[in-house]
Amino acid sequence: MIQHDPGALYPDHLAVLCRRAETALARGGFDHLVVPSGTLHYHLFDDRDYPYAVNPQFKAWLPLTRVPHSWLVFTPGKRPTVIFHQPFDYWHVVPDAPSGWWVEHFDIQVIRKPEEALALLPRDRSRCAVLGEPQSTLGEWAPNNPAPVVDYLEYHRACKTPYEIALMRQAQVLGVRGHRAAEAAFRNGADEFSIHMAYCAAVGQDANELPYGNIVALNEHAAVLHYTELGRTAPQPLRSFLIDAGASALGYASDITRTYAAHGHDEFAAMIGAVDAAQQQMCAAVRAGFDYKQLHVDAHLSLMGVLKDFGVLKVSPQTALETGVSAAFFPHGIGHLIGLQVHDVAGFAAGDAGGRIERPDGHPYLRLTRVLEPGMVVTIEPGLYFIDMLLDEVKRAGHGASIDWERVDFFRPYGGIRIEDEVLCTDGEADNLTRPEFALANG
Repeated sequence: MIQHDPGALYPDHLAVLCRRAETALARGGFDHLVVPSGTLHYHLFDDRDYPYAVNPQFKAWLPLTRVPHSWLVFTPGKRPTVIFHQPFDYWHVVPDAPSGWWVEHFDIQVIRKPEEALALLPRDRSRCAVLGEPQSTLGEWAPNNPAPVVDYLEYHRACKTPYEIALMRQAQVLGVRGHRAAEAAFRNGADEFSIHMAYCAAVGQDANELPYGNIVALNEHAAVLHYTELGRTAPQPLRSFLIDAGASALGYASDITRTYAAHGHDEFAAMIGAVDAAQQQMCAAVRAGFDYKQLHVDAHLSLMGVLKDFGVLKVSPQTALETGVSAAFFPHGIGHLIGLQVHDVAGFAAGDAGGRIERPDGHPYLRLTRVLEPGMVVTIEPGLYFIDMLLDEVKRAGHGASIDWERVDFFRPYGGIRIEDEVLCTDGEADNLTRPEFALANG
C-alpha cells in the first residue's frame, strides 16, 4: 500500500537531504550548509510589507512557511540545527513554538531577535555555503549561493522523495476541491471575482497562501494566457470558462487547469473533449528515459490534429508545426517541473555540475528540456487559443491560407482551452496525481 502520511515519510526525506547536502558541500569545498528562511520585503517609501515568501531551500528541509528570520544549519556528521525566530511581538501573531513530527530530528534554538542568530551560526563564515536572497544578509552573513552547491541541490530536487509526493497529493486534494467549487459558481452565472472567491473559500486559502495568482477567465479572457484581472461583472452571453489554479500543502504546490463550456455551446464543448482526450494520451506518455522536449513537439502535432478535425486548420499537423502556424494556436510549453515552486528549478540543467539543455528552435517558452527520471513530477498542460496578435503574425508570415478564418471567427469568442494535470514519472506507467482526485470528487 502506498504510504501517504508525510510524518511517517519525513525521516527518510531528511536523510536524503542530508546525503545530498553532504555531496554538494564536498563539491563546493565547504563545511557547512546555512539556509536563511528569508525576511520581509517592504513597499518603497512605506512601512507596509509584501506577503512573505519563504526561501524554497529552507522549506525543502522543514514544513515551515511562515517563520522569517529563521535559519537552517547542516554540518555533515551532525544533527541539523534550526534557529527558530519567535519574537516578542504584540503587533503581529507570533509563530507557535516548534512542534510536530519534524522537531525530534533537529537541534532547535529559539531566538527572540534576528541578530541573536549571529552567535549560533558557524564560527567561520568562509567555510559556509549560504543559500538565500541578498536581503537575508545578517551582519557579515551574506548569502553566497555557490554554484557547485546550488547546481547539485537543485538538479536532484527535481526527483521527489515519497514525503514530497505525499504533500503534493494533499495539494491536489485541496486544488480539486477548489476547482469543483469554481465550476459550480460558473454554472450559476458568477463573475470572475466571485468564482475566485468561491475557489479560495473551498480550498481554505487566501490569495497570499495559494502558490500563484488564480487565472479565472470567462469567454475571450481565456485567450490571455495569464489573465488575472478578476472582472466583477459576468459577460453576457456566458460562453466559456478557463481556470488555472492550485493550492499549497506545507510548502508544496499544485497546479491544475480545466476549461468548461456554458450550456448550449456544444461544438466548443466537443473541442474541449478532444483536447482533454489528447491531454490524457500526453500524460500517459510520461516515462523514465523519455525526452520532455519530444513530448512537447508531439503535443503540437496532436493539438494540430484537433484543429484539423474541427476545420480550423487546412494543412497537415506536420506542416503547421514546420511553418510555425502551430505556435500561433499553442504558444506556450507543454509544462514544467513542479514541487516546492510552481515552476520548479533545474528544468534546463544538463547535469548536477551545471550546464544547460537549450529549448528546441521555435519553442521559446518551454520550461523543461530534461530527460524524464523516476520521481520527477511534471505538469502536462496542452492548450489551444484564438489570440488575434498571433494569428495576425501568421498572415504576415504568408501562411494565412493554412487556416479557415471563418472557423477561427466562430471559436474566437470562447478564448481558448487549456487542460492541466500533474504527473509523476515512475519506473513504469505514469502516475497521474490529478485525475483520481477529480474522480473521487465526482463520486
